[in-house]
Amino acid sequence: MNVVFVLMDSVNRHHVDPYGGPQGVTPNLARFAERGVRFDNHFVGSLPCMPARREMFTGRKEFLWRPWGHLEPFDTVLPSVAAQHGYTTMMVTDHYHYWEENANGYMEAFQGLEMIRGYENDNWNVDPVEQIPVWAEVINRYRPGWGTRYYRNVRTFTTEEDFFSAQVFAQAASWLDRNYGHHPFFLQVEAFGAHEPFHLPEPYRSMWTRHTDATHNFWPPYQDTAMMAKFFEHTTPEELDFIRGQYLGKLTMLDHWFGKLIDRLDALDAWKDTMVIVTTDHGHDLGERRAFGKQFPHYDSHANIPLLIWHPDLPKALQGGHLDGLTSTVDLNPTIVEALGVSNYRAPHGRSLWPLLQGQERHVRDAVLYGTYGHGACCTDGETTLLQGYDNEHHPLFLYSTRMPGIPREAEDLRQFVQGIESGPFIPGVEVPVWKLPWKAGRFVGGRQTAPPVLCDRSDPRFQERNLFASDGERRKKAQTLLRDLMEEEGTPPEQYARLGLDG
Repeated sequence: MNVVFVLMDSVNRHHVDPYGGPQGVTPNLARFAERGVRFDNHFVGSLPCMPARREMFTGRKEFLWRPWGHLEPFDTVLPSVAAQHGYTTMMVTDHYHYWEENANGYMEAFQGLEMIRGYENDNWNVDPVEQIPVWAEVINRYRPGWGTRYYRNVRTFTTEEDFFSAQVFAQAASWLDRNYGHHPFFLQVEAFGAHEPFHLPEPYRSMWTRHTDATHNFWPPYQDTAMMAKFFEHTTPEELDFIRGQYLGKLTMLDHWFGKLIDRLDALDAWKDTMVIVTTDHGHDLGERRAFGKQFPHYDSHANIPLLIWHPDLPKALQGGHLDGLTSTVDLNPTIVEALGVSNYRAPHGRSLWPLLQGQERHVRDAVLYGTYGHGACCTDGETTLLQGYDNEHHPLFLYSTRMPGIPREAEDLRQFVQGIESGPFIPGVEVPVWKLPWKAGRFVGGRQTAPPVLCDRSDPRFQERNLFASDGERRKKAQTLLRDLMEEEGTPPEQYARLGLDG
């Protein structure tokens, strides 16, 4: 059985056709959904980009143990497992984080790699720039230097075919042409779109908005909370409409080129022996609640994400249908491994979705646990969602890893840092000793020290403006008990309970 794993970054399920989004934004995703099965309660696990990918590659949840980063020496890696069982492994991607030193180990696990460089803040093109366009100047106001760097990377783009998603899917389709039928394969096709910057050629730029002023910002800030607040002080409804229109346009362009891959699978008659999985790592809020991105609190708007799966053995009753069982990003790892025919494999935290895909079970989980390292921890049982706040100002936080990132340079800070270091077998199920490193909240994106909790009813609209935490004590207690139980099940470090307010 061949496996094609399509990963599209930052896709909001409520903006795509299969999940009731605006008609015509993603017709090829809709076409694929008619063949496969749609998962309605699929959730993120560890956010953002690289934590989500570690879950997919290894089946290990990470947000309670360490932040964004590399693979660990003790990780069992999906493409390596596939190769050991006779599969040719290949990745085609424009996700430049794989190229970075502190995200080491992911792309190295593949036998073959096509890396399209230049997306977002990629340190790729260093040729001098004498003058930058208006749109790059606008980006630089809130992201100093980022607009200039991105412009260096894309200034030679003249046609749609030059853009990143077009290159990714065109190269993946070409690889299928050359390799299908010769050997079983695991092909990961990973497009960093619809991740920002929301930079588009026509016709996509004006397809979903009529506000296309050149001074509008298509890369608004969110990593720096002060900059984001400043942006909202000066933005206009027209600019916000433009940003959302560019996001939709990026989805449409992404979907158009995804359609080329689907066409190639049609032409090769590959559906008969190829499993295809299409998903994302997280969504991306677009100014709702005066916020962008995928920051805590992790509302359903970016935490409840799309997942579409085709398999030749999918029961007829499920083809074009949907499943409502709770699933999580970490579950993709054992599901793919099982599809490869590998036995005696156990993911540390993932649960195979095969009982759902075979129509044998309706649920593999009663609840899901998710969050971002150093921020809040979240859980849902499908009806109630708890976004538990945090306090990093008064409680310690530690990072557990075989590497020692973020060593301070100042002598006094270094002395304090070294005094706080321990080593030992701190991770349940991992016999390898790891460092236990003190971690400062100021190192986080935005540097926020605290955040309040939120309790949501999932029957509310997707942006869940009603916070029931103070008003529904019985539900709050039940949700916090569930969260603590889920954390204990994963062997959470003891200091996490205090900073999350769960130690009482």
